[in-house]
Amino acid sequence: VQLVESGGGLVQPGGSLLLSCTTSARTFSFNPVGWFRQAPGKERELVATINWHSNTYYSDSAKARFTISRDNAKSTVYLQMNSLKPQDTAVYYCAQDTRTNYGMTYVAPAYDRWGQGTQVTVSS
Repeated sequence: VQLVESGGGLVQPGGSLLLSCTTSARTFSFNPVGWFRQAPGKERELVATINWHSNTYYSDSAKARFTISRDNAKSTVYLQMNSLKPQDTAVYYCAQDTRTNYGMTYVAPAYDRWGQGTQVTVSS
């Protein structure tokens, strides 16, 4: 079972991107899913997370600009990113905490299933 991210690319500052994370896992609907990012030379950081009921949490850098959502019927989680800045440049990963049902997970070590990542580059 894999998580597959898509939607990354090159965008100018102020632009938008929609990232998608899809899986074939049957328990996906009950698990929290997070979006993380890692820039060169920096640690992986949480961007946003969403639980089965679509309760959400955002990092300070993502608030007011990014929106996480999920479509459980399609086993897909989205990250809509608006007003992108050069400092948003990173590899973006989605992750699933298969050991938690109905809850929310905030830290990377608790997520046990990861996608391969998709590159987001914000540059003029």
